Amino acid sequence: MTESIQHDVIIIGSGLAGLRAAIAAAAYGKNNISIGVFSKVQVMRSHSVCAEGGTAAVLFEDEGDNQESHIYDTIKGSDFLADQNVAEKLARSIPHEIYQLDHWGMPWSRREDGRIGQRKFGGYSFPRATFAQDKVGFYAMQTLYDTCQKYDNINFYNEWFCTSILKENNLFRGVTAIEMKNGNFVKIKSPAGIICTGGAGRIYSFSTYSYSSTPDGIDMAYRAGLAMKDMEFVQFHPTGILPSGILITEGARGEGGYLINNENERFMKKYAPEKIELAPRDVVSRSMIREIQEGRGFKHESGYDCLKLDLTHLGDEKIKERLAGIREIGLKFSGVDIINEPIEIRPVCHYMMGGIHTDVDGKTELGGLWAAGEAACNSLHGANRLGANSTSECIVWGKITGEQAAQFALDKKGTSTMDISNDQVLSEEKRIFDGIFRGRGEINPYEVRKELTDTMDDRAYVFRTEDDLISGLKKIRELKNTTWKHVDDQSKEYNTNFINVMEIDAMLRTAEVVLMGAINRKESRGAHSRIDYPKRDDANFLKHTLAYYNSEKEPKLSWHPIIFTRYAPVERKY
Repeated sequence: MTESIQHDVIIIGSGLAGLRAAIAAAAYGKNNISIGVFSKVQVMRSHSVCAEGGTAAVLFEDEGDNQESHIYDTIKGSDFLADQNVAEKLARSIPHEIYQLDHWGMPWSRREDGRIGQRKFGGYSFPRATFAQDKVGFYAMQTLYDTCQKYDNINFYNEWFCTSILKENNLFRGVTAIEMKNGNFVKIKSPAGIICTGGAGRIYSFSTYSYSSTPDGIDMAYRAGLAMKDMEFVQFHPTGILPSGILITEGARGEGGYLINNENERFMKKYAPEKIELAPRDVVSRSMIREIQEGRGFKHESGYDCLKLDLTHLGDEKIKERLAGIREIGLKFSGVDIINEPIEIRPVCHYMMGGIHTDVDGKTELGGLWAAGEAACNSLHGANRLGANSTSECIVWGKITGEQAAQFALDKKGTSTMDISNDQVLSEEKRIFDGIFRGRGEINPYEVRKELTDTMDDRAYVFRTEDDLISGLKKIRELKNTTWKHVDDQSKEYNTNFINVMEIDAMLRTAEVVLMGAINRKESRGAHSRIDYPKRDDANFLKHTLAYYNSEKEPKLSWHPIIFTRYAPVERKY
């Protein structure tokens, strides 16, 4: 008999969105509901601790900034693929959340007059990135986790790997999961759930993501019949260090850093004469690759072509005060002290604009289930996210989804016994234990993972072509069909080999959707840049991509309309 536990609200994922959702649900439900937060890592090891640069918000309208400007910058930055009601909700909601974090103890960096500090970030009309040195994610996570401890009805489940969604009559009923410390397979029952499992960036080799940032939560929803939306839009951050891919925050350019080529030229003046290094990330990344292709790059000892980020002119004091974290990263992982010399960088996979299809409030197509943060696609970022809008999104929609899930659970209290058919549980048990754990095969799954991620690097990078995308898709499908589904470690306790192979299973399906969406979108828009279709095509592609799972055939793709409220598309210039 499968072990079973129950909560009124379950949250899968414990990053910024998950913790903010837990607090919102606990506060809304007071002591009338129980909340379970399930994470495949220890809570404070969620990838959100890696966020560096800032959280975008309009705080000082007396200095000329205003929320309408934030809305427009977000929409323009998205290459007009954002749902405009969602951009409005972000801009209207985030200032309160910044001050709420402040009241909870968030150590925001300050101006000399004591007010919260803000720095410049790419694509914004005003300094809008609220920061805490260059460790905003770590400090925000610690603040939220500390705040969670005030609520007795929040229960943390560290190192639990959720594997599937349970549903009945198009209503969410819970999930199945493996408790990693003992290997037990568990049914977790709940009328309300929120997926906050982050993005899919580990489908690339050269990536800023933690190794645990695989698309398990996105794939879980996908296999349950929910749509993945806009997965072809992958953001490449301009400044990943070599060879690791670890991020140098955009805050480094916000503080005045220069991008230089092998002629010691600030080349961004040619591509974005007004914003220069502070153009949006898609614009800067494309410009960098063009510089490299035209012979003005450097050659890193790893063999990668690259450019350099120069911060030396900022001075010792400013770097130690504002950019201490990335100085440490440079020293540890590149052997470069950014105080004294430029550091070698290259565009790196950093964010997925796509995710689980939701509405403006984070509600999915399945009743009782929401998604928030990078796992969700509420269409805030469209084809390209502006820096510092992601942590804002996590906090705003963490709160929204937490409150809505709590209200849903309260409404359901006493009306349902939560009994569900055991067929889904047995089917999932068969899929993962018979199909993977006890599988047989000659192919090393870790080699399959490396081939998968290298293929995405090679075939779906900053610039794309139909031939590359099709050959990439063919390779992913070949890898799917090899005999890699087997687990050499047959122990029950902390079997990371088993977890890794299940992660690869999700990665292959997700990579297939990314490539199919990219093939299908025959235009260049935001982060999706097609050499063979170099222009944006509003007549044919001003719409979202939806992908639905089909266990027998390839994913089914369809289109979904964009919500316009105030701004018609225009040419993007910076």
